[in-house]
Amino acid sequence: MSTQREADEAEIRQHVSKIIEGLRAKDLECLKQLYATDVVSFDVEPPLQHVGIEAKLKNWEKVFTFFQDVTYEVRDLTLTVSDDVAFGHGFGRLGGTLKNGTATSGMWVRATFCFRKIDGNWLIAHDQVSVPLDILSGKGVTDLEP
Repeated sequence: MSTQREADEAEIRQHVSKIIEGLRAKDLECLKQLYATDVVSFDVEPPLQHVGIEAKLKNWEKVFTFFQDVTYEVRDLTLTVSDDVAFGHGFGRLGGTLKNGTATSGMWVRATFCFRKIDGNWLIAHDQVSVPLDILSGKGVTDLEP
């Protein structure tokens, strides 16, 4: 018999799977259902923060303009779940086939997801994606793997 926390964790993992499915299908409507309307996203591209669901969807829309086919994978996702908030961290990699036909496996990034249970549904209230920084050169290190 599973506890409520185990059920919530399973639901959140399914939620992350829906992100993967939505990206592969290039389905902005699917993705829109996964985020809180006031989501704050710290993505790899400027500005420092993207506030609100429309800003988050614009980032995904940009991805779809560069890629003919999108792949996305998440590894080593660890979750901590409470009654109405949860957070998780792991690694993500966006890749696929670019519009010019070039295939790319992408780069691994560090990813953090923060969820809130809103009206009984787990939604992403905050996410952050980053790459390590080489302090001496001031450049991101994009060739690391989990």
